[in-house]
Amino acid sequence: MTTMAQVICGLARRWCFGALGSPLQVPCLQALPLHLGRTATRASQRDLENAVHQVKLWKKDPGNEVKLKLYALYKQATEGPCNLPKPGMMDLVNKAKWDAWSALGSLPKETARENYVDLVSSLSAASEPPSPAKPAADGEQAGGDLVVTSENHITTITFNRPAKKNAITTKMYQDIMLALQAASKDDSVLTVLTGNGEYYCSGNDLTNFTDIPPGGPEEKARTNAILLREFVDCFIDFPKPLVAVVNGPAVGISVTLLGLFDLVYASDRATFHTPFGPLGLSPEGCSSYTFPKMMGPSKLSRTKVGSRAGEGGCQSQATVSLQGRGLGQLVFLKAAEMLIFGRKLTAQEACAQGLVTEVFPDSTFQKEVWTRLRAYTKLPPNHSGHHGAVPSPRNFNFYAQLLRDVCSRAACPRAPHHGACIES
Repeated sequence: MTTMAQVICGLARRWCFGALGSPLQVPCLQALPLHLGRTATRASQRDLENAVHQVKLWKKDPGNEVKLKLYALYKQATEGPCNLPKPGMMDLVNKAKWDAWSALGSLPKETARENYVDLVSSLSAASEPPSPAKPAADGEQAGGDLVVTSENHITTITFNRPAKKNAITTKMYQDIMLALQAASKDDSVLTVLTGNGEYYCSGNDLTNFTDIPPGGPEEKARTNAILLREFVDCFIDFPKPLVAVVNGPAVGISVTLLGLFDLVYASDRATFHTPFGPLGLSPEGCSSYTFPKMMGPSKLSRTKVGSRAGEGGCQSQATVSLQGRGLGQLVFLKAAEMLIFGRKLTAQEACAQGLVTEVFPDSTFQKEVWTRLRAYTKLPPNHSGHHGAVPSPRNFNFYAQLLRDVCSRAACPRAPHHGACIES
């Protein structure tokens, strides 16, 4: 890329990566019941119109995945197979719609209509009237997409959008930064990030990319790049131990940030997915540095140059390439498989590779983890305000800052180099 606009567009793509893992994936429409063999009367056009009207009456947003399914089925039912040109990579919303519709292939209109009606009926039957809001407890910021509580010397920041798999909105980025800044100054000992519902976090919300300012995508990219830099800095600068309580699947930026935490506890049903490669994006949150450090290198066998063919006479192309970049024989295969090729890890695999501290059975996850965290709060806090004193062996406030400074700032230091990492 040679122009500033191209560079900035690249920044926007990099920033939005975390969201693209879940909200923008093509929904698994094939999992819907397709009543191909049913002999009863199929859903009529009137049934379809009634279902569309019913959707308009929904008070609760069903989430991006459901909306994409409904969009695709409706287009298939009314127009047939997708006949539109594929949108560009930066047109995120229309590309997501195109992918969802295109995934239906040659599904007959009648079947699509029937599945649309069935989906609306099942969702309407499962919906419940909203329960009255509870008053906020002491130390709690009530309601909203992010819930912050402070109890037993633990500040807990909870992603609170279970219907949308806890996808992060732009406002939530700002609220998380404010919550971390407040937690850094209160009397809590630990700060915990976790999710409400089935998911830990599915990355960015699709709506983050629909609000284009008057300056166009370039202005949006500049704003988002600044927001991401400030967001990551809040984690690097945080003076207390950070703990991720990963209660379910984690996607995108919620995964890449884990290298900046001090402890990561996961339920055995959690998964960790960073689909950068399939989306043509690059890692964020310092993960291109922290993941190889956590997962460790693999060694390539040495080869001899100049010997006879069949006896290792040629070095592999990968080896030559790596040596040309000054990496010698060290290859970070595990981190590359995840960050570049988008391999999804189970909780056990993530633990074996150093991304997760410990895995717990889902049935006892909450009880075991919170019992342990409450015990940690009994450990002594930082006894000295200056680095000249010898810290206690259990002085984990001191060590949390030290480790984060040594590891994270090597990849994302403040000032020019930090910005260059993001903009490169």
